[in-house]
Amino acid sequence: MSSLSRREFLRTGLVGPVVASLGGPLGSTVTGEQQAKSARKPNIVFILADDWGLDDTGCYGSDRHKNRTGNIDALAAGGLRFERCYSAPLCGPTRCEINTGRYAFRTGGLTNPVSGQPKSQDEYPLARILKETGYDTCHVGKWRQMGETPGDWGFGEYITDNTAGGWYWQKSYTKNGQLVETPEEVYCPDVYHSFAVDFLQRHAPKGSASAKPFYLYYASHLVHGPILRTPDSKPGETDPVALYDDNVAYLDKQVGALVAEIDKLGLRENTLIVFSADNGTVGQPNTIGGRKINGVKGTMLEGGARVPLIANWKGVAPAGRVLKDLVDFSDILPTFAEAVGAKLPQGVTVDGRSFTPQIRGRKGNPREWIYVQLGRRWYVRDDGWKLNQAGELFDMKDSPFAEQLVAEDLKDEAAVAARKRLGAVLDQLNPAGGKTISAEDEAAAKNRAKKQAQRQKQKQRQGQKQGPKKGQKKASAGQQAQIE
Repeated sequence: MSSLSRREFLRTGLVGPVVASLGGPLGSTVTGEQQAKSARKPNIVFILADDWGLDDTGCYGSDRHKNRTGNIDALAAGGLRFERCYSAPLCGPTRCEINTGRYAFRTGGLTNPVSGQPKSQDEYPLARILKETGYDTCHVGKWRQMGETPGDWGFGEYITDNTAGGWYWQKSYTKNGQLVETPEEVYCPDVYHSFAVDFLQRHAPKGSASAKPFYLYYASHLVHGPILRTPDSKPGETDPVALYDDNVAYLDKQVGALVAEIDKLGLRENTLIVFSADNGTVGQPNTIGGRKINGVKGTMLEGGARVPLIANWKGVAPAGRVLKDLVDFSDILPTFAEAVGAKLPQGVTVDGRSFTPQIRGRKGNPREWIYVQLGRRWYVRDDGWKLNQAGELFDMKDSPFAEQLVAEDLKDEAAVAARKRLGAVLDQLNPAGGKTISAEDEAAAKNRAKKQAQRQKQKQRQGQKQGPKKGQKKASAGQQAQIE
């Protein structure tokens, strides 16, 4: 075990709001120097927010947070914004899909309680693919639901913890496999950010020598519960609404600080920065243009899995472009692999389709449909329709605000064609023929996860009973509530 030094904690560099510098305007000229830089193997920084839907993001029209996500919005203004990207509806299955490029019925990462069952030795993880292509790989933040360690999945360096929820004011975390304990509570998102900054600094070009390319997977705990104060919250603040807003603003601040560091180190024009989230918002959805998103985290409605996706690569990605192309999270692995020139593993079914051409400003080969699964439920969705495991067809023309169930005997030509088309896709995928979970096992797994979450929650409360540290307010039971 080791302890956290004051210097390491202070290196977070989070001393005030930061707005990242942007790429040029749409249609701007890409210089010869920029083209030369983009021809090198690009660095990749993948920022994954937790429990963060479209309705948490200003550039997607969030009414509540339109003035709170300036740094994330700046990434969209300087790059691409995909309007229709789909994760899984819960944290664990999404992370499994990111790291494997494969749907849950192939890996067994079906829902949170079993998302850690897939083993790295049975898969060909994204970080391993990049590592074998000559990349240094680093994981920062939430991991536990994946099982094993980030090192097992191809990350050469990592900092994480043992929770599937939020890990904020704590006295311990894990760095490169070693438990680190601190004498006083530290704000772990700052500690993790500092680790990421150190990784970036060690990969900055030195003189005329270019540094080794890298992949940084920045998996923030924000804004997963418990919703606690941030270092920027008002002293004594206890209002849950205000604290949630503080958490949104703090993640945006960290995004800005990370991008500013990439700029300062001269890495920006050779770094692809991608921002997304692991599932939709928790609890009550916020509004976009005065209308509520339909569905939240854990549901099979549009709001459960439809998340922001922003890709920024200065001098390469066309600035300010908005695409309606369909994307799902199995696409992350082949996209990053193509961006760096890596070959996909032989003999492994990769479900994703690369959107690297779109990032480079070309039309690419957009998907005709996306697939979403959670446990024993799934659906396939195309441009205007959705068909689920029960054979129910939904008209999605008013998504993400509503979806209309279509009567099975409806003779409408478009609906009949959609049912046939999407049914053929599900027949080809055959999720029921893959790895699955019975209703009994799913219920038992949920019960085990619930008990584990309750034990963790009790430990957090016991820690709070010891009294708040300098300036730290004790959280209320309501603020401690979390959904895993």
